[in-house]
Amino acid sequence: MVSADDVKQVLVVGAGTMGHGIAELFAVAGYKAFIADINKQILDSAMEKIKWSLSKLAEKGQLKESVDAIMSRITPIVSINPDGTFSNELAAAASQVDMMVEAATERIDVKQALFKFIDQHRKGRIIMATNTSSLPITEIASATSAPELVIGMHFFNPPPLMPLVEVIRGEKTSDDVVQSVVEISKRLGKQPVVVNKDVPGFIVNRVLARFLNTACWLVAKGRFSVLEVDSTVRYSLNFPMGAFELADYSGIDVFYLIAVAMAQRGFKQTPCPLFEQMYKANSLGMKTGKGFYEYPKPGAYVRPQIPKDLAGKVDPVLLIAGAVNEAAWLLGNNIASRDDIDKAVKLGLGWPKGVFELADQYGIDAIVAALNQLKQDIGPEYEPVPLLTQMISQGALGVKSGKGFYEYGRYEEVAKSTIVIRYEKPIAWIILNRPSKLNTINVDMINELSQTLDEIEENPDIRVVILTGSGRAFSAGADVTSFTGITPMKAAIFSRKFQELTLKMQYYTKPIIVALNGYTLGGGLELAMSGDIRIASETAMLGQPEINLGFIPGAGGTQRLPRIVGRSAAKLIIFTGDMVSAKDAKEMGLVDSVVPPERLEQEARALALKLAEKPPLALLAAKLAVEMGLESNIWAGLALESELFGLLFSTQDVIEGVSAFLEKRKPKFKGE
Repeated sequence: MVSADDVKQVLVVGAGTMGHGIAELFAVAGYKAFIADINKQILDSAMEKIKWSLSKLAEKGQLKESVDAIMSRITPIVSINPDGTFSNELAAAASQVDMMVEAATERIDVKQALFKFIDQHRKGRIIMATNTSSLPITEIASATSAPELVIGMHFFNPPPLMPLVEVIRGEKTSDDVVQSVVEISKRLGKQPVVVNKDVPGFIVNRVLARFLNTACWLVAKGRFSVLEVDSTVRYSLNFPMGAFELADYSGIDVFYLIAVAMAQRGFKQTPCPLFEQMYKANSLGMKTGKGFYEYPKPGAYVRPQIPKDLAGKVDPVLLIAGAVNEAAWLLGNNIASRDDIDKAVKLGLGWPKGVFELADQYGIDAIVAALNQLKQDIGPEYEPVPLLTQMISQGALGVKSGKGFYEYGRYEEVAKSTIVIRYEKPIAWIILNRPSKLNTINVDMINELSQTLDEIEENPDIRVVILTGSGRAFSAGADVTSFTGITPMKAAIFSRKFQELTLKMQYYTKPIIVALNGYTLGGGLELAMSGDIRIASETAMLGQPEINLGFIPGAGGTQRLPRIVGRSAAKLIIFTGDMVSAKDAKEMGLVDSVVPPERLEQEARALALKLAEKPPLALLAAKLAVEMGLESNIWAGLALESELFGLLFSTQDVIEGVSAFLEKRKPKFKGE
């Protein structure tokens, strides 16, 4: 029986980038560590790097001991004799240690030879782990007499900083070895995930391979540019790097060779030709000075300039669909748990949400539709896995249905005479619901909107409001049929009540996102301009056509429109009564983003969920500072900003935000 408590001494074989980092981790955690490599020069360099890294940690106050005390626990040994055979020093270390972690070159013959040697010289039932990122654990274990002691322990680069460790079970790895390595990983300060079956690429590299290959094919087929893909990845999906930016940074050769190794062992993928072409041309990214982007010189990293206005040109669902499909395959085949898969992509890839969380956010039905499109365009590996099709048949579509890979608590829907309210915590959707009349606005709708906003404002479970319309219009404006026989006084009263609603929206205590799904005219545009952020469908048409009926905008159009688009542009829109397209509205700043109609709901939801994670009181303060500041002079605006800035430091949210930053965790704001 192998136990984590029995492990006191560790042998790390390989002193390169990964090996010296792994040895450092063990030494910091109190283990005595041998570090082995083929010559003294490599070992001297490794020891210098470890000392430098420890010094940096000491400067930040992250070490409990002195650098010298930790270094004293690391012993370098030469592993290879001049004739190429393994050394007596390595044999002696193998006979002393309780665990071996191999971090040698990524060649199966090298690893098998090493494991065979360690197996012959080990003192007993020790843990024999490999840090391989792509080679099968079972193949490596086959070189030993005790495959039950062999396990994958895949660290991420750089090991001292990256929190994830993939613990991979070989075909014959024993349960006690798995449990021991999980516990040891935790003692090293890492967060382990367990891979229950020895599949090529484990979790992270399989998911990443699908994501990168999809991104690559979308460019290779000429559908999108590198910048359009990376802008969407960075700014729409909020990933830390664009797909091609990441390939350049890590090395195109690294991803290409891992993909080749995985394919040789059964990973089915239609390889994108761009990676192979760049690999053969030695355009490997930052390390060679040129890849998908250009750099000042080889090894000199300067972050590529990726225009934010290109974000959304690519449907984010297309980019993540392959990754979701792969993750669902891993889950459906019991290779890893849902929570471990999501933890792996968040910690190993730095994604802001797990792959299943993203799938639920965008909708399982949207993911499957994208997969079917990719299957037709690229290859059969995009065939939706049974788990996804089963979820659709069961109506488990994600957030919008209340259940997907996670439970969300089914949304509650309340129907009033002119609107529908859908409570989808932490979001409330208000849907204008007079589709047969293009959601035209009457007194009842104004009253119901005002009353509903008051109700939502008091609901602590709701952080963000999304306002949209049903049918083919957001709102075509005021219901002019109700104007028949109206007196000037009653018209003024109607205008005033409508203005009160728009003012309530403008100074509302929670963010309001307006999703423009079609015609947004007259009072509909005035309603939309009162929200904080406007996202428009490509099919939306906007305008203030009141002039064509003999009157002017009466719910703030003459005031808000020039504040948003400028005096001359506002006059042109109001004077002519002409409609403008969503694209033109985006160019003049009237809407903030334009998306295909089928993506409007998911884009609005994604933004709302992002805002819902922010501190509610700070959002309110920022909104008031902007809105009230713009209605006054800069001196009054600056004074208000300063007062609100200071006031926020009396809140629990600031304490939570600062604490989370220092503890390197995600904050949980309560609005207190």
